[in-house]
Amino acid sequence: MSRSGNKKPVGFPTHIIAGGIAGACEALACQPLDTIKVRMQLSKSGRAPGTKPRGFIATGAYIMKRETPLALYKGLGAVLSGIVPKMAIRFASFEAYKDFLADKETGKTSLGGIFVAGLGAGVTEAVAVVTPMEVVKIRLQAQHHSLADPLETPKYRNAGHAVYTIVREEGFGALYRGVSLTALRQATNQGTSIAIRSGANFTAYQEIKKFAHRMQPDLPELPSYQHMLIGLISGAMGPFSNAPIDTIKTRLQKATAIPGQSAVQRIVGIAADMWRVEGVTAFYKGITPRVLRVAPGQAIVFAVYERVSGLIEKVKPTVQDDYHSE
Repeated sequence: MSRSGNKKPVGFPTHIIAGGIAGACEALACQPLDTIKVRMQLSKSGRAPGTKPRGFIATGAYIMKRETPLALYKGLGAVLSGIVPKMAIRFASFEAYKDFLADKETGKTSLGGIFVAGLGAGVTEAVAVVTPMEVVKIRLQAQHHSLADPLETPKYRNAGHAVYTIVREEGFGALYRGVSLTALRQATNQGTSIAIRSGANFTAYQEIKKFAHRMQPDLPELPSYQHMLIGLISGAMGPFSNAPIDTIKTRLQKATAIPGQSAVQRIVGIAADMWRVEGVTAFYKGITPRVLRVAPGQAIVFAVYERVSGLIEKVKPTVQDDYHSE
């Protein structure tokens, strides 16, 4: 992700450290918006004739009033526990796929190659980390218990207990419920499902970043605010295209499996029920907090990633020189 082709590629340890820190910053800043999005996607409000679904602000206020403001951070433990492997896999696999698809003579990757590399990165992170992490996160976020009442015991106490309970009651496969939808979502925005999400996100980011460098040839590196702005623009491109898939995925991962029913039958059943009972707007429930979460979240991720990886790469030569001088 460097500016110059003469610069050495960022090492895998740098991807882990910079990606992990960037992902943690994103989660801490954006988790409340994600919780509101999940509650809106699972909400049955507005089903009755003459009523409207609870909106973004009303949902957030409802959660805080009934369950305390801390409830907006339900599922944060599951997210943070998967942040380092998720971000490491995202950036490292993207660079690996991009290098594999690069022209053997010039070493450059075409726009189409970058898009395919982004798709691959999205699918890889979806299968390896994101799906089980989201199943646990959604189960925790869906619980309507008050954190202020010690006598009100939730089914899942924390991320570790949720994993144990899900595996014990539903089997290990339950952690991978919705993996195809998650991969499909992560792959246009870096998620029109996981595969489509990565492609658009990384492609847009790379191309806008190149344009910014051309407009400012005297700058050795782009300032952090420009990385954040580029990430904001690229991150906003996916949610609208993959909103229906994300909503179906959320409902699928929250529900328990029905014996004898295949994954395809469950997905079709959920989509048909949403269409029949709630109408087309049900597929876009939670779109406001999702856009507000994904776009700024990507801005934070790319800005922090570029800053931290740049600092690490600057420090590494000094450490090596000191080592060899002894």
